[in-house]
Amino acid sequence: MFNGKMRDEGNRSVQYCFSNNNLSCIKEVKTGAESVILYLVIFLASVFTVFLNLLVIISISHFKKLHTPTNLLILSLAVADLIVGLIVIPLMGIRYIETCWYFGEMFCSLFPFILYTVVSASLGNLVFISIDRYIAIKDPLQYSTRVTTNKAFLCIIINWLCSTAYSVIMLYEAIFYSDNQSVCYGDCIVTVKFQYVVTDLIVSLVAPCSIIISLYAKIFCIAKNQAQLINSVTNASRSEKKAAKTLGIVITVYLLCWIPFYIASLIPGYDSNESTVINIMSWIMYMNSCMNPIIYALFYRWFRISAKHILSLKILKKSSNYFSVFAEPINQ
Repeated sequence: MFNGKMRDEGNRSVQYCFSNNNLSCIKEVKTGAESVILYLVIFLASVFTVFLNLLVIISISHFKKLHTPTNLLILSLAVADLIVGLIVIPLMGIRYIETCWYFGEMFCSLFPFILYTVVSASLGNLVFISIDRYIAIKDPLQYSTRVTTNKAFLCIIINWLCSTAYSVIMLYEAIFYSDNQSVCYGDCIVTVKFQYVVTDLIVSLVAPCSIIISLYAKIFCIAKNQAQLINSVTNASRSEKKAAKTLGIVITVYLLCWIPFYIASLIPGYDSNESTVINIMSWIMYMNSCMNPIIYALFYRWFRISAKHILSLKILKKSSNYFSVFAEPINQ
């Protein structure tokens, strides 16, 4: 998930990252126009990601009728995506453009920890969302008693705690006992052993994705069987199916953005400073964080309505948190 320095290929003139330090690394110099364009792209990507996920967070937090177990899990996912837009994208963008690390040795160690935690928490949220949708489709009559907001909140806490603990375990040796120290000032290299990369592939991708895919396969089989009885299906059941379909799209997009990175990480030399492939895969992975709100906007009417209320400042009105942001059942 974290691949040392990132440099552009090609012949570039170089200068020191820190001109007043004799131990400074050298950096590749980009043209003025190239730097401006890259900084503009990074800035827009960061702002866009933060803005959209803030809309999701404020919507679900403010409107009482959106306080459902499923939406709480979506809220947790949006928090993880917000951190990516607020911290990961800007810092990785600056390091990619400048080819230097300007944020100090302490944050060089802290940054991969944040990245690992956010990635693990995001995937954990998707696993819980899949379980939630499976129960809603399989046993809709008992769903409200089996799945409550308190249980969803407990799952979110467990997810983030486990993600944090997992990040500490994965990065402890790499950060505190690594033989690969920075060779110059302005460098930031955190190297994870290949066996840890394989372990992370299994724990952070193969295992949870197997659970997610198997649950959604069962969901669509159940939905197909219920389609034969469509005339007797209630509006609530149709609502659950639509919610499952929308969240299925979120999960599919997530996997399409993340699987290529994990595959590339297994290629020998993937963490090389000259690895163009890993750079491309990393940015595809980061941009997934701004895609989820777009999916919600396309498929969730409640998100479009709540966003209009937020942007028009109607949420500042008294008792606006009790406003119904949907005309259809709650999961629409």
